[in-house]
Amino acid sequence: MNPHLQPCPLARFSSFPALLLLLAVSGAFQPAATAQTVDDIIAKNVQAHGGAEKLKSVHTLRTIAKYTQGSFQADFRQENKREDKVREELVIQGLAQVQAYDGKTGWQISPFGGRKDPELLSQDDLKSLVVDADLDGPLVDYKAKGHQAELVGHDSVEGTDCFKIKLSMKNSDVRYYYLDADSYLELKVEVQTMIRGALQEFELYYGDYEQVNGIYYPFVVEQAQKGSSSRTQITVQKIEQNVAMDDAHFSMPVAKPAVKTPSAAN
Repeated sequence: MNPHLQPCPLARFSSFPALLLLLAVSGAFQPAATAQTVDDIIAKNVQAHGGAEKLKSVHTLRTIAKYTQGSFQADFRQENKREDKVREELVIQGLAQVQAYDGKTGWQISPFGGRKDPELLSQDDLKSLVVDADLDGPLVDYKAKGHQAELVGHDSVEGTDCFKIKLSMKNSDVRYYYLDADSYLELKVEVQTMIRGALQEFELYYGDYEQVNGIYYPFVVEQAQKGSSSRTQITVQKIEQNVAMDDAHFSMPVAKPAVKTPSAAN
């Protein structure tokens, strides 16, 4: 999960989000805090999650989780590899909905719709998957990635004071990060994205942070349409770092041609 359960997204599965890297500054009402820039805050964000060197030492990441929506449950797995590779699977009764991006091409397999062969993703469907492919999350090296960040001010999440950062992304999405002023970890992210010409807004909530080899990840991520009280939940069971992953695992498989059965002789 890019500390993501990257900084995480499951937007496409009502989702996982990109899992991760977000922080704030303590001492919100002290004069020194008001003098800090958005870059100061993001630098502390990176350090609080383990530091840039630690984060960059992770070359692959595997997140195994449970997906819950009401009484419905499924297994979820997200795998990331530098540079910009991701594969996400939602498994229901042994069948896996797969979406993946190898740094150039996005594709999916949708067995629940009777489609067992891989197919290309549209540009709209690919947008959030490309964000998930960023192993470090959008805030890390945001300028080099073509994003723009702005410290908006303060807001609260369920009574907790937060710093609010607006991130205008290269793909035209806008994300608002609500960063706990005491713990320096994200509590909420609001996402605004255009899909097929229509504005879609949803919210991600992060909690239950745990440390894995010196890096803090959220082990619970909830998602809801903006203004809705109904949330889907991703509960992380295991995170593995630097496990072997072949590049072919992220590439679109070649569909096997149908085998024609010879007709019986008359």
